[in-house]
Formats: sequence, structure tokens, C-alpha cells
Amino acid sequence: MAPLTADGVLAKLRSLSTNQEISILKLSEPISAAVSQSQDPRQRTSDISTSSLDATTPSSLEADLTHYRELFAKLRFSYVEQVTKEKFIRAIVGDPPLIVSPQENVDLEKENLEAKATLKALKTAVASMVTELEEKARELSQKYDNVQMETIQLEELPGKVAKLERAIADLKEARAAELNPNPELNLPLAKTLDLVESKKQQRAGLERQLEQLQSQVPRKKKELDRLQAELQPLETKRQNSMAAAKEARRRKEAAFGGAGDDLEERGRWFRSAEAGLTQVLQMKS
Repeated sequence: MAPLTADGVLAKLRSLSTNQEISILKLSEPISAAVSQSQDPRQRTSDISTSSLDATTPSSLEADLTHYRELFAKLRFSYVEQVTKEKFIRAIVGDPPLIVSPQENVDLEKENLEAKATLKALKTAVASMVTELEEKARELSQKYDNVQMETIQLEELPGKVAKLERAIADLKEARAAELNPNPELNLPLAKTLDLVESKKQQRAGLERQLEQLQSQVPRKKKELDRLQAELQPLETKRQNSMAAAKEARRRKEAAFGGAGDDLEERGRWFRSAEAGLTQVLQMKS
């Protein structure tokens, strides 16, 4: 058996919807036909005419049901009253008159109680059946609405799928034309997730190292303060030494009358000449 496609399912749903249209009007046709056949044209109808069946709606059905319940209750009371009067009059004017014994009344009471119990059980069963039918009808109505909504979605689905396929093809072409020079950005999803996980682990390691270094900051700061305190006297001594050297050089230049630079140059020349002669003598020997 070939697998069903979206077009095949949609065609079946359309055929079912065309052949079996579900509506309150369709469901009420058997009831309205039975009423029109059994009704006597000369008989007086109730306040709510049967012509309302031609435009049946849930609210009109509920109104008709309430009306007929009240009407049947009134008719039952009138029927019991008329039958009781008729039996009483026949019992009086009959020849011989109908005399009912107390035992017959007791028997009739028992039969009446049994009939009432049976009627009550039947009413309970009918009420339960009506409740069950109402729940089933609501459930079927909800399912029917869901099927209609899903049918509309299914009709729109092929176009959306085709649009998505075109978008995927365009994205593949764009990716093939403009590959990123970074190889990590061209990885598939699984490898990308692995790479993200490794980067998260690296970041976690760096965060742990940062926490360790941050914990060492107070101690290093104390060491820095101590070294700065030890360096301060040395810096003062260095500055004093530089000042003293400058002062000594100034005094030396002042003592030689500004010829200090010439004396230094002559001294360097003599030392270089001495070193050269020493090397020559060593080579001769």
C-alpha cells in the first residue's frame, strides 16, 4: 500500500465533506418529515409553529424543547383531570352504580406506586441517555470543528512547504557561493554543538583561574606596598647620589676652568695609545 500524501488526504477529506454535509438542518429533516406526516391539518398547533423547523438553530431547538416540555406537562394534567371526572360520572350514573371497595383502592394504589417507580426509572434512564447524547454531540461537534480547521491548515501546507523548500535552496546556494573563511563557522550542527561545549569548558577553566588570581590580589597588593615602602629610601638615596654626582662634576669643571672635557678626551687618547703599544710589545716578544 502506497503511503498517503498531503494531496491524497486532502482529496479524501474534500470528498467526505461533499458527500456528507453535517448540519442541524440535515439532522432535523427526519423529525420535521415525521411531524408533517402525523399532523392533522384541522388540528390546532401550539404557539410555536412547526415552520420553525425550516430554520433550525441550537437556540431555537432549545426553545422548542422547553416549550414542548411545558405543553406536555399541561396536557398530562388536563388528561388526568378529564379521565378522573369521566370515571366518577360513569360510576354515579351507571346502572348499577360502580362501587369500589377499599381493597380495590389498595390494589390500585400498589399498581400506581409500581407504575410510578417504573416511570421514574424510565425518566432517569432517558435523562441519563439525553445527557450522554448531549456530551457526545458536543464532543463530535468539537472534533468536527477541529477536522475543519486542520483541513484548512492542510490546504495551506503544500504552499508553505514549497516556500520553505525554496528558502532552503536559496540558503544552500548562498552558503556555497559565500563560504566563511573561518572553518569553525562552516561546521555542521553536531560539530558546532561540540565546539560550543568545548568553548564553554575553556571559559569555565578561565573563570576558575580568574577567581584564583582575584583571591591572590590582596596578598600581592600587600607585597607591592611593602616593596614600595622598601624602594622609597633607595629612590631617595639614588636621587641624592645623582645630585651629589652632578654637583661634583660641576665643581670639577669649575676648578679646571672649563677644560674638563679636554682632559677627559686626552685621558682616553692616552689610555688607547698605551693599550696599542702594549699589544705591539707583546707581539715582538
